Amino acid sequence: MENFIKALKLQNINSLLQIQELSIRPILENKNIVLQSPTGSGKTLAYLLPIFKKTNTSLKQVQTLILCPTHELVVQIADQIRLLSKNSNYNLSCTTLIGGANINKQIEILKKNKPHIVVASTGRALELIIKKKLPAHTIKTLVIDEADTLLSKNQREDILKIKQSLQKDVQIICCSATISENLKNDISLLVKDPVFIDTEETVNQNIDHKFIVTEKRKKFDELRTFLNKEAPYKSLIFINNNHEVDNIVSKLQHHNFKAIGLSSSQDKQKRSSAMMQFRIGKSNILVSSDVSARGLDVPDISHIFNLDLPKSSADYIHRAGRTARGINSGTSIGIITQGEEKILKEYEKKLKIFFSPIC
Repeated sequence: MENFIKALKLQNINSLLQIQELSIRPILENKNIVLQSPTGSGKTLAYLLPIFKKTNTSLKQVQTLILCPTHELVVQIADQIRLLSKNSNYNLSCTTLIGGANINKQIEILKKNKPHIVVASTGRALELIIKKKLPAHTIKTLVIDEADTLLSKNQREDILKIKQSLQKDVQIICCSATISENLKNDISLLVKDPVFIDTEETVNQNIDHKFIVTEKRKKFDELRTFLNKEAPYKSLIFINNNHEVDNIVSKLQHHNFKAIGLSSSQDKQKRSSAMMQFRIGKSNILVSSDVSARGLDVPDISHIFNLDLPKSSADYIHRAGRTARGINSGTSIGIITQGEEKILKEYEKKLKIFFSPIC
């Protein structure tokens, strides 16, 4: 593993996190695994490191299929694979399959490049398996990232169809920040008696949870006041309505903030451009719907703002978890009405966290 240790140091990672230490051996032993660990705790590397180790690079064929719920997460994981491959001098190739992109180009890349790892959205992966363009019989490991989303009713059937197309002895790895009883039942449809690897925490302890109480019509004013006063390094602002993203961005830009928007209603190119501007710091405020709440890893986000509270405590975990990545700390702030305080109380009870008021 020396080459991987060197590669990680080039990414300023000097030691393995708990979930990574616990996962490497059982994955190398080809056991079926369920990884549960807080957002930002290193689950992606927890499965990528052993997958790298057991990939036979002399075989020019797809050996691992990684399924993700969003285009952004597909690209992010593929970038991590390429960086790890480059820094470790490991000749491992990877490609992405995303719905909405040119399928004929994707077919040509699969045929020409014969990647070792494919990172894909569920629908496009299934489509290419059915067309016999993504060779299911060579896949040894299936990773279901953000399993609580991918195994929801909307995508569960597609996941099961993909699983049925693979070899019976395929290794299955499921990852999630939260594991509910419903999710356990869904996982049991895929694999019997997996090994559960749990760091016991469900919420990142490096996140400071706060709230501001105001009238609904004054929420934006409170946000603007805080941004002016505290000047956060990099902020992610969540709202529930896709159609409101551009409106909030316009208001922020009017007040000379470097803001950009991201929503599922945008096309692939616009979403990619928004993420790139946010990553490199050209824009230091990203206004988003929940499309960026799942798995997205931008290491230097200092503040999360919820202009609208999410629908569930699990969704709150994923939103808040975009800050305090790795060993960093961060702040998650809810800008709420008096009537919404009871929702925070529910979060506190379910998640065993505490929200402190900003006066």
